[in-house]
Amino acid sequence: MVYPHIVTAADPLQSTIRLEELFAVLTEQGAGAAALVNSKLYGVLPFWDACKKAGIHGVLGLSVPVDFDGAALPVVLYAQNNTGYHMLLKLSSALATRDVEAIPQKWLAAYQEGLFCVIPDHAMWVLTDRSEAFGILSRLFGERLIASIERPGGMIKETESAFIDSCSSFGLQFMASHECRYVKEQDAFAYEVASAIGDGFKLSDPDRAKPEHSSAFVPTKSQWAEWFSDHPEWLEQSRTLLMNCRVTISLNRQLLPKYPVKEGSDTHEVIRSLCLKGLQERVGKLEQTYSDRLDYELGVISSMGYIDYFLIVSDFMAFARKKGILTGPGRGSSAGSLVAFALRITDVDPLAHGLLFERFLNPERVTLPDIDIDFADHRRHEVVEYVAKKYGALQTAQIITFGTLSAKAVARDTARVFGFEAEELEKISKLIPSRPGITLREALRESKALEEWIIGNETRERWFKTALRLEGLPRNSSIHAAGVILSPGPLVNYVPIENGNDDIFITQWPMQELEAIGLLKMDFLGLRNLTILENMAHMLKRDRNMTMDYRNLPFDDQASFSLLAKGDTAGIFQLESPGMRRALMLIKPNAFGDIVAVNALYRPGPMEFIPLYARRKHGEEAVTYIHPVLEPILSETYGVIVYQEQIMKIAADMAGFSLGEADLLRRAVSKKSRQILDEEREHFVGGATAKGYTAKEAGDVYDLIVRFADYGFPKSHAVAYSMISYQLAYMKAHYPVQFYAALLSNSQGNNEKTAQFMREMKDRGIALAAPCIRNSRYGFSSEAQQVRAGLSTVKGVPGTAVKAILAARKNGPFESLFNIAERISAVHFTRKALEPLIKAGALDELGKDRAVLLASLDSAIKHAELVKPNEDPGLFDEMGSSFMKPKYTKAEPMPDGLKLDFEKEALGFYLSTHPVEREKEQRNKTYTALNDMPKKKDRERVEVLGLVEDVRRIRTKKGDAMAFVTLQDETGVASVTLFPKEYAQYNEMLDKDALLEIQGTAETRQGKTTIICKNIV
Repeated sequence: MVYPHIVTAADPLQSTIRLEELFAVLTEQGAGAAALVNSKLYGVLPFWDACKKAGIHGVLGLSVPVDFDGAALPVVLYAQNNTGYHMLLKLSSALATRDVEAIPQKWLAAYQEGLFCVIPDHAMWVLTDRSEAFGILSRLFGERLIASIERPGGMIKETESAFIDSCSSFGLQFMASHECRYVKEQDAFAYEVASAIGDGFKLSDPDRAKPEHSSAFVPTKSQWAEWFSDHPEWLEQSRTLLMNCRVTISLNRQLLPKYPVKEGSDTHEVIRSLCLKGLQERVGKLEQTYSDRLDYELGVISSMGYIDYFLIVSDFMAFARKKGILTGPGRGSSAGSLVAFALRITDVDPLAHGLLFERFLNPERVTLPDIDIDFADHRRHEVVEYVAKKYGALQTAQIITFGTLSAKAVARDTARVFGFEAEELEKISKLIPSRPGITLREALRESKALEEWIIGNETRERWFKTALRLEGLPRNSSIHAAGVILSPGPLVNYVPIENGNDDIFITQWPMQELEAIGLLKMDFLGLRNLTILENMAHMLKRDRNMTMDYRNLPFDDQASFSLLAKGDTAGIFQLESPGMRRALMLIKPNAFGDIVAVNALYRPGPMEFIPLYARRKHGEEAVTYIHPVLEPILSETYGVIVYQEQIMKIAADMAGFSLGEADLLRRAVSKKSRQILDEEREHFVGGATAKGYTAKEAGDVYDLIVRFADYGFPKSHAVAYSMISYQLAYMKAHYPVQFYAALLSNSQGNNEKTAQFMREMKDRGIALAAPCIRNSRYGFSSEAQQVRAGLSTVKGVPGTAVKAILAARKNGPFESLFNIAERISAVHFTRKALEPLIKAGALDELGKDRAVLLASLDSAIKHAELVKPNEDPGLFDEMGSSFMKPKYTKAEPMPDGLKLDFEKEALGFYLSTHPVEREKEQRNKTYTALNDMPKKKDRERVEVLGLVEDVRRIRTKKGDAMAFVTLQDETGVASVTLFPKEYAQYNEMLDKDALLEIQGTAETRQGKTTIICKNIV
């Protein structure tokens, strides 16, 4: 039994065949061979691997259209041998990267070697005379050209005899074939729905291309034999063809690119000289420990064949520095390498921080090194483009990734195809929880409402069953957020490619498959916090002509530690969460190592040791060790195992393991396999007793290692990322104006973050100035001792209009509303752009009341349309701004209350005076500020005044109504709880934006303080 034509779900929405289901059937039917025939070379390695595991002969095919004088006719190409496999790589890549719908004949002629070509009995081959096409293929392939006959479900097509006649006239042999696009016969409808999702049609759409038949299932051995019982020779020909296809795909090679060096240069010498130069610049005169570590690392890197890799990374990092692109201090285990530090790939000195090279590269376990680099996220693409330009577009690619039909997505997509109405789609979204990773079955179990909505309705029941069949299938392809591939030669020699963005190809295979064949993957990651730091540095340069070098900050800055110890961490990378703030306030860092430790400890599991770490640090509890050998290793963390590197050092010092062996031990014990644990215990205890320790001492320490193996965090990563945390803390402590300007710019659109930073600025006495047509930049900016809101912060103003205003302003300040109109053109001077700017106060500098500016807007728009209708040079440009200037329209001054309402509308926050602040002054009464609520004791009486921001009404288990109200004043927000009794009394007052005076008590639960309402005045 052979299967000549299987389309798998790896070809998005072209099939519903999942490999695990497919191979269960193939094994049951005793399949001897199976051929993957997708429209691109998607899913090759998983199929290949599944064939090997099932003991089935795997064959690779590709379904392609060929251009015969404008007619695209389908053929199936099978790789006969490795040469043919490489031809498929090239053909699939060519079709996916060139602007053609079908393969030109000359391409097929160039890439036909090692391929069988099969002409399928599609109607297109017999609807008209195709003798010229048959002749061309016969000349190209000779005996490697075969015709295939399909009889889906045993049905003989009307065109079969005509097709046989045409093929016979060219002396072609025939084989039996069958396109499998779903596993079981009952899956035909789900496949039809998947196709409709892919094509964007509803099932009821008359233009939808319907499947030719409903028998594209995987047939049984008896069905296959029955369908072709009159032509057993065709079945034999199928078997012969597939068994004659013998391809081997080489896995686990090292397909590493070469770094270009001058002719006659040796990469060993190049990397050594670069390392020595880098270390002299970074640490000065080299002590013996540095020289020894450098020699050791270079020896390992050289023996593993990774010198070129390090040089390539060093080269694009040098490019980033030259272009002023901020790069991260390191990520992951690469921060443990002195060579990486010397080459300026990382900014972490591994000797100064006690980091181990073997955690990164282990000479006793050869794996590709993993150097991941963080870049300021808005400039990451520049580095990728540089790499593609330097190493060649044909050797550089980004990596494909496949989006799958998640529970909510598949439910909505299927419902759309079924023709469900908009309100039904909305209901589906609400009934299925948004939790990541949730399945439809879980959603049905968890939601009684969903079950009730489906059960008893035939259409909905069919919708849900269909969605279940499609859930998890690949839906579309996109580009991996970080991964970049570099190959030693043209990519098409190793992997199929397709078009990507910015003239950089993408691979047709995802990351795991690329790594399996040995291609080098590098992660170029965009990190938002680096963009924020870069923005702060630019502001300091502009404001004070001061160059900020984050790499050379002092590591003992007490102002930064003090800020962290107070939990003042809003805007600081990795340290913002309430739990992390509590941990910092408990530990009270006074050294960089404390930040590293808290970053490593604050995770599920190890966070239970944070109080112990804090008590021991502050001398409230003695530091103890189960054996003295642990003291020098664990003293930095007060006897608590925090880092994976500590586990490795213990194994090396106590049991005599090499650091390579110690890393293998760390990996092994974290898997928690009983057999491995017992084997490693014997290994560890044997090594320790050989060094003079007792078996009990060694056993106790080994048990400690096993306990902490899951908790241990790579110190190299914690150190590197703590540097970013520290840099942001330093900026907040010393340059708060630039800090808040950069953070506000980055938080645009996030009202909660914006409000938080504005409250902090107010507490620190830093003013937030209104957007201004003369002084504002695009986003928030620093200006003397205040932060200035940018023009882009005004809601609804198109970014193109903001850019036009900033460009025109370079030629001098604006003098009037009409002057703006004639300088930015009617294209940008529109009511949509200017009205929000006026309401936000951005045009106050022109010296006219906002009411006058709004009243004059129509005549200013007409002025722009007359004087400068577009951005081309205008008829009146030479005549100066004095020409035909309209006059302002008179209007009564805008009342303060309306001004405030307009500001809130245009900016999303109150800028001049918060209405609650004004109301407090008028009432002349003392209230508790909402941002002071966390300081209140449980059940302490409070009286607050605030605006209602949000009301969430719920019912208790008894069915009584109650509410949670979000209240806002000029200092912040707080949650107010109204239990049923108070809710019944005050419900009608709970309107959005209502001003309420609430008396109640403070209550703290799970670290959050709320107000329990007793009375509303």
